[in-house]
Amino acid sequence: MTDAASPVLCLGSASPRRSELLRQIGVPHCVRSVDLDETVQPGEAPADYVLRLAAAKALAVQAARTAAGAQSLPVLGADTTVTIDGAVLGKPRDAAELVAMFAQLGGREHEVLSAVAVATRDADGAPQVRTRLSRTRVRFRAIVPGEAETYWATGEPRDKAGGYGIQGLGAVFVESIEGSYPGVVGLPLAETAALLREAGVPMWQGAA
Repeated sequence: MTDAASPVLCLGSASPRRSELLRQIGVPHCVRSVDLDETVQPGEAPADYVLRLAAAKALAVQAARTAAGAQSLPVLGADTTVTIDGAVLGKPRDAAELVAMFAQLGGREHEVLSAVAVATRDADGAPQVRTRLSRTRVRFRAIVPGEAETYWATGEPRDKAGGYGIQGLGAVFVESIEGSYPGVVGLPLAETAALLREAGVPMWQGAA
């Protein structure tokens, strides 16, 4: 997929939400994703986990594009996870796992960590990557019995860290948020913009 304007960035993610957020700030981009092992390493802190994955995605896509002879562009990688009580809540595999997650999240505050990485090349052509991290506090209301199962049946939770989409049907669970709303969606824009400036990637293309 490529934007109508000439791309100035490659998004290393198949997430339509991240692509839409880049379009929101006027960054024409192409999309290329790779499959990586997203297992949390033993003893790995949640922040280290998302930063590692964001960087790994950006570098892996950069390497794949180079091998394919694609146009040289900075590559953006991102990763978002939900953490509570020191544990990482990934994407639920089934309704039972979503119910268990919501039992932890309901009526409490949790943290959404969203990491961004931009891979470029230095003057000698060697890969380099810069990263930034966004932390957002989100409070859920109490979960009504049977609600998690009904939400699972909508299909929305299946590809969402923590099992909910704040930009979609899952918004009904959120009582308050302190931090970056786009970070909870999957791409914190202030941190992303800072990395793009450092990489010389223009924004606000096509703005009125």
